[in-house]
Amino acid sequence: MSSNRSESFFASAPRGLEALLADELRALGAQDVAAAPGGVSFSGSWETCYAANFHSRIASRVLWRIGAFGYANEEDVYAAARAIHWEQHFPVDRTLRVNLTAIKSPLKSLDFTTLRVKDAVCDRFRDAVGSRPDIERLAPDVRVHCFLEHAKGTFYLDTSGEPLFKRGWRHAAVEAPLRENLAAGIIRLTGWKFDEPLFDPMCGGGTLLIEAAAMALNEPPGAGRNFAFEKLLSFDLKSWNRVRDGRPPRNKLRPALFGSDIAQKAVESSKKNLMAAGFFDLVKLQRADILKVEAPAPAGVMVANPPYGERLADADAMAAFYPQLGNALKARFAGWRCHFFTADLRMAKMIRLSPSRRVPLFNGALDCRLFEFVVVAGSNRKP
Repeated sequence: MSSNRSESFFASAPRGLEALLADELRALGAQDVAAAPGGVSFSGSWETCYAANFHSRIASRVLWRIGAFGYANEEDVYAAARAIHWEQHFPVDRTLRVNLTAIKSPLKSLDFTTLRVKDAVCDRFRDAVGSRPDIERLAPDVRVHCFLEHAKGTFYLDTSGEPLFKRGWRHAAVEAPLRENLAAGIIRLTGWKFDEPLFDPMCGGGTLLIEAAAMALNEPPGAGRNFAFEKLLSFDLKSWNRVRDGRPPRNKLRPALFGSDIAQKAVESSKKNLMAAGFFDLVKLQRADILKVEAPAPAGVMVANPPYGERLADADAMAAFYPQLGNALKARFAGWRCHFFTADLRMAKMIRLSPSRRVPLFNGALDCRLFEFVVVAGSNRKP
């Protein structure tokens, strides 16, 4: 299979970040780029696919489109899966997992349909080579994805393996961490320029700070991991080496990054993760309460993911916290653009500041907003 032949792909992403992902893919040379809910379809060579996996900060996975079909029942799906020459895409000694998702599908049991797709792939291998691949749920070599709509379906092979938001640096766990690609999207949506100070006053495990540092230094998010495309028969080592070895040099600038958290445990987690990612020397960390911390510079960008929902069940406590936060911002962060990512949509009203922007985003299934508050000098009011 030629590595220069154009193939069709779909890159998934957190909902709300599709436009950012589309821009990212165009910059990497993708063609026919089209955003859709939950991701972006595109076409390109295998080298384009490798570059998307290696360089994309926003994508969750990059899926290779294998075939499309019409269906009315489970046996139609089975027949469509069995008709595909899977043995030409990966060897039988690769372990396998099948994932199936559906929107408005008439099928009664998606679990049963998933089993039928798995059976079809294995039956195809048995017919072609006399044996079948082993099934592995946790860490398979190859993932077959089946997406069903009302009367049509599509088969994909996953080229990423582990989700792309798993950069390989997260060593210290914290409660309800942001996924790295969502954090990267949030940083981009703030409009932060690399010569501006950036401050996360509720830094948790340091995800926002690490993604900001990686952006500023031009560090590829996939530099420390492997990919599923390396296990496919179409894998082209020369193209992959061109992508990996052709990475741009690290920027020599030193961004002004600051982080704090009221919990010492969170500060220690940020420190461990920053060290694992190689960015600890770029960030000034301290233990501090956001309601009392001083601005680290006269102006800059604040970005934070405050506790909400399951992370802080006491809604009354948050209702009391938001006005105090608004007062703290007015008192000490005049000249700053302050961004808060939250699923608590009461925040914009309770903080008693007028948001200049509300960007709808999703954290998994949670409907969230990225609120921007531009704090103007002279706007302080005493509580």
